[in-house]
Parts: sequence; structure tokens; C-alpha cells
Amino acid sequence: MKKYQDETLSFKERAKALVAEMTLEEKVFQTLHGAKAIERLGIKAYNWWNEALHGVARAGVATVFPQAIGLAAAFDEEMMEELGDHISTEGRAKFNMQQKYGDTDIYKGLTFWAPNVNIFRDPRWGRGHETYGEDPYLTSRLAVRFIEGMQGKDEKYLKVAACAKHFAVHSGPEDIRHSFNAEVTKQDLYETYLPAFKACVQEAKVETVMGAYNRTNGEACCGSKTLLQDILRDEWGFDGHVTSDCWAIKDFHTGHALTSTPVESVALAMNSGCDLNCGNIYVYLLEAVKQGLVSEETLTRAVERLYVTKMRLGIFDAPEHVPYNTIDYSAVDSKEQKAFNLEVAKKTLCLLKNENKTLPLDKKKLKTVGVIGPNANNRKALIGNYEGTASEYVTVLEGISEYLGDDVTVRYSEGCHLFRNKVSGLGIENDRIAEVRAVCDESDVVIAVMGLDAGLEGEEGDQGNEFASGDKPNLDLPGLQNTVLQEIYASGKPVVLVILSGSALAFPWAEEHIPAIVQAWYPGAQGGRAVAQMLFGEFSPEGKLPVTFYRTSEELPAFTDYNMKGRTYRYMEKEPLYPFGYGLGYTDFSINSAALSAKEIAKGGSVTVTATVTNNGAYDGAETVQVYVKAKDVAGAPNFSLKGLKKVRVAAGKSETVEIVLNDAAFALYDMDAKLMLNAGEYEVFVGASQPDDRSVLLTGKKPQNFCVTCAKTEQL
Repeated sequence: MKKYQDETLSFKERAKALVAEMTLEEKVFQTLHGAKAIERLGIKAYNWWNEALHGVARAGVATVFPQAIGLAAAFDEEMMEELGDHISTEGRAKFNMQQKYGDTDIYKGLTFWAPNVNIFRDPRWGRGHETYGEDPYLTSRLAVRFIEGMQGKDEKYLKVAACAKHFAVHSGPEDIRHSFNAEVTKQDLYETYLPAFKACVQEAKVETVMGAYNRTNGEACCGSKTLLQDILRDEWGFDGHVTSDCWAIKDFHTGHALTSTPVESVALAMNSGCDLNCGNIYVYLLEAVKQGLVSEETLTRAVERLYVTKMRLGIFDAPEHVPYNTIDYSAVDSKEQKAFNLEVAKKTLCLLKNENKTLPLDKKKLKTVGVIGPNANNRKALIGNYEGTASEYVTVLEGISEYLGDDVTVRYSEGCHLFRNKVSGLGIENDRIAEVRAVCDESDVVIAVMGLDAGLEGEEGDQGNEFASGDKPNLDLPGLQNTVLQEIYASGKPVVLVILSGSALAFPWAEEHIPAIVQAWYPGAQGGRAVAQMLFGEFSPEGKLPVTFYRTSEELPAFTDYNMKGRTYRYMEKEPLYPFGYGLGYTDFSINSAALSAKEIAKGGSVTVTATVTNNGAYDGAETVQVYVKAKDVAGAPNFSLKGLKKVRVAAGKSETVEIVLNDAAFALYDMDAKLMLNAGEYEVFVGASQPDDRSVLLTGKKPQNFCVTCAKTEQL
């Protein structure tokens, strides 16, 4: 038995022994995402590139859950861990099947490059729907639990390997990402852009970190000593492996002009701590080692890290010793997975407006329901990007038709093209307007389904992306959608607006005129059923906005400006259309008897928040208790920041007590030198179901309770 086959040894010892038997050339080819087999050592070919942003992606049938931004809207940590567990179960089931049939192609491994924990700092960014929103704390909490669900709880083996991406300071513009330098202060870097990555590394023990395409403060992220060595490994103690984004290392010389040749580029990446190359440019490592630009010891260390990951996944151990090898293919696309997907989709829906209790609709009082809009029957608007293939897709139109059955007539019109000024190529502008009027005339209520899909917002280079770069030029409803919506309103019939999008749009006219508005995100393959059941009162919506909805893009700083001033609820100066953390329901919750365990905070201390959540309405439901902290005596401090949350389910007429612990770091802020400081002075602590801002109070009719906590001494944490 070879040393690397000895299961009594540590994975690091075994990886070291195995890599020691490889030639220089063999080691080089193991650093490519499509790693070749080494038959003499019993090593199969392995492709490191796999995706699972909201379900196992790009490898055939799998459960397509709501897009990540919708998952964030659930504000539900427990759900995220359960979701990660469901996704990794399908991932293992598919891997076990693929191995059985000798399929080692791309998207067929156990290393899943998710979650995306970049901060959605600007609503124009096309990839924002891959993230958990604009807040570092919310992103951290959801990502940690998702990773824990993905990687499993076995003491020895990983269920799958998760990946925190894109490290760091990346959120557009997409069209210049291969040459763009994101300039950021140390304070913003540590206060906003790094916390989620730190939590993924130190709390969730994420196995992989992926670098970003851009430069940060002049250094290419996939070749940044500051990011990959000083912060990730030295400061945070990261013990996994680092992968480049796909073909990002080529950008070192073709886009960023930091190097002159491919050999110099791979040397910079490898020497900076990038272990794996998504792409094929690392073949130049052979030349880099021969030229003395990279030591063979550095290459060996990178390959050892990769093999520790493979060993943690159980790839080199007796099959019967790895518990996840028993997961059968029957777990894929099962009834249980579909049922769970529907429950997740329900939790993501955000009710933004419900004037005069327009919702829920009572189907017993309706004879005809009109469904109008380009997203009403648009499968693409269910899924977002980085998606799998569902065995069944239920659009909003299909969900409503299924729910109403033969009892109520459903009349449908596409209304308009998603973004062009006509549906038919030979038609005149607004060529469906007569049909819109006809449907309105026949209907007792009209459900308008508008928004975007992943063909309008996404990654640079996505096939079929109509805006080319993937970023949005503005925050408006595209094409003729607002014109058609105004026509529907003019009919005089009750109107419900359902928006499917992966980001915040600006629709001030609709906010003023339309009585009921639902933000449904990209709600997954079962999304149409979830929307229909919500509209007709089968459950009370519980989603909260993970991003700020602005009134116009004109109020935003330049897209290329990475300074946080004026951005997100933490630093914005103008009133939003709809605030971060906001969402209505059909039942009425009150948060009473809030109390703090202490009125002072010091280094090493903590404050426990308790509150009673009472459901005063007729629906069972869930409420998210949100705790915000504001430093009153620190210049330039955020307006306030989310520092605690707890989602609780409460039956109608019942109460539940929640407890949230704020440690010393919840009160601390990073200074300009990136030192985490607990500053002397007063802090306000707000406890409620929303932010304490004026707009949230106006929209909800409720004001969070506030408390004062003092700190006597300034100390560095």
C-alpha cells in the first residue's frame, strides 16, 4: 500500500506523499480546471469547474431553486442551510451516477463554485442577482449557513466543496472587468467588501475561494499578494485552495497590462497563491519553472492543496468509508425536492404595496382574471443564470391557471415585448395594445407581470444578453412595459403588479397608482405556483428586500466609483422608493417587550436583545426581527447597520420570544487604517421588523423600538 492510500494518515500527509510521486509536467497539468488523469498513480481525470448557485447547474436535470437574490429575500438562515443540504444531496447523487458511467466532463465534479458573496453595491450591476444583496451582515449570515449545508457535517469528509467568490471588491461594470481597477479605501474594503468572505473562511470553513477578474487598488485579484496572501491566508488563516476566475489570469497581460507575457502572468498568479487555473494558461507554468520565475516547491504546495480537497471529498478512499457515496440518483428531482423548492419560493416573495387590502384575491368573487405582461409566461424569468434544467417549469400564467382551474376564466396577453417596442417583427409599435384593452374589458381583476429576465441582466459575455455587457443602462422597466401598465390602470379594473427581476427597479408611477405590488425575483422552476398561491391567499408573504429600491439611477454615484458614500441603505442620503429590509404580509405582527441585557458595551462583552413577536392577524406567518446599530459619535459612520436578525414562525393569535446576541464587534467600526475599533460614545440599538428610517416607518406604520448603549473606552478589537 502506498503512503497516500493509508487512510489512517492525515489528508495533508497523504496529499504530500501523492504529489511527491508526480513529475513536474504532471503537477502542472493538475493545476488546470480540467485536470488530466495520471493512470500510473491511479488518478482519474477530474474537472474542478462545477456550479450550484441556486441548484446543481449545467449538467442536466436538477432542482432549479429561486435565484440567489430571491433566497436572500427570505432573510432565513435556517432555510439557507437546509437549501445547501438539498443542493449538495443532488450534487452527490449526480456525481455518483456520473462516476458509475465514467463521465468526468465539465460540471461533473464535487467542487461547486458557489456562493457569490460580492456586495450588490449598485443596482445596475448585471450579476447582482447572483448575490445575497447589499448588506455585509446579511450576506455573511446567509453564506455561512449555505456553505455549512453544502459541505455537510461529517467529521472527516466534505459532502461537496463550496467556494466563496469573487475575491474581492467586484460588482461591475461587466464590460470592462478584464481591465478595470476597483479603487477602494481600506475602511470600505474591511467594512463592506471583505466581511462576508471573512465569515465564509473563519466560520463556515469554506474549502475554496475564487479570485475576481478586476484589479483592486492596482493588484490583479487573482495575483494579489495583499488579498491572497496577506489577508486570506496570513490574517484569516485560510487553509483551502484558491482558484482563478475563468481565464482571468490571461487578463494580467491582455487587459491589466501588469505583465508582458503568459509566462509572467502565470508566475504572478502562482507566486501570489492562486493554486488552480480555471482555463488553460497554467500550462505555461512548465516554462515558468524552467526559467526560475516559479519554484517547483511553490507549484508542489499548490497541487498539495488541491489534493487535500480531493481527499476531503473522499475521492481516494474506499467507497464504503465515505458516507455520501450511498446517495442514490433517485434523490435528483424527487417529489421531496420539488416540494421543498415550492416552499422556498414562497418564502422569497416580497409584498411591497397592498392598498385597501387588494390582496389576497378571493377567487369565489371572480369570474374572469386577466394576466398581462411579457413575464407572465416567460420561463427565462423564473430561473436567473447559472441554472440547471428543471423537469417542470411553472410560469406565473400557468400557476394562476392551475390554481383557478375551471372555476374562473383566465384571459392572457403578452402585452408587449420584454424590451422591444413591438412583439411581431412586421408589426407596428405597441402591437398588442388592442389585445390588452380587450383582456382588461373582460376581466374582474388584472394581474400585470412585468420586469426583466437573465437575457437583460447577467454576466459579461452571457449568450443572448441584449444589453451586451449584462449591466442595466438604467433602473426603468424596459421597452413599453410602463406604457402597457398605464393602459391597464386606465381600464379602471383592480390591478396587481408582479415584478420578476433579479435587481431593484425604479417604478415611481406604479408605486403611486397601482394598489398592489409584488416583487417576485426569479422564483425558480416552481415559482408560478408560489406566486399564484400568494396572490390568492394560501399563505402570508414574508419576504424582505435584501437591496434598496431607488427612485432613479440619477441619484446614484458613478457606476465605476467603489466608494460606499451615497450607496446602499447604510450610506445613502436620499429617501428610497422601497427600503432594504422592508416587506409586508397579510397578517399583522407586533414586536413587543423588547429589552437589552446591558446598557454598556466593552471589549470582550456582549448585549443580548430579547423581544416578543405576536401575530395579531388571521394568518399563520413568519416575521423577521431585525436589529440595527448606529454609532452616534463616530464621524462618517453608517446611517445604521444590520447586526442581528432572527426569523420566527408564529401561529395566528400566538406569540414567540426571540433572543439575539450582539457581541462587541456588532458595535465596532473599521477606521481608515482598517483597524476594528470599538469607539467610546453612544450607540443606538433599534429592534423591529424593518429599518428605523422614516420611509420604512411610513410604509409599515410601525416604528422600531430604540435603546441606548454606551461605551466608556475606545479599544481596538
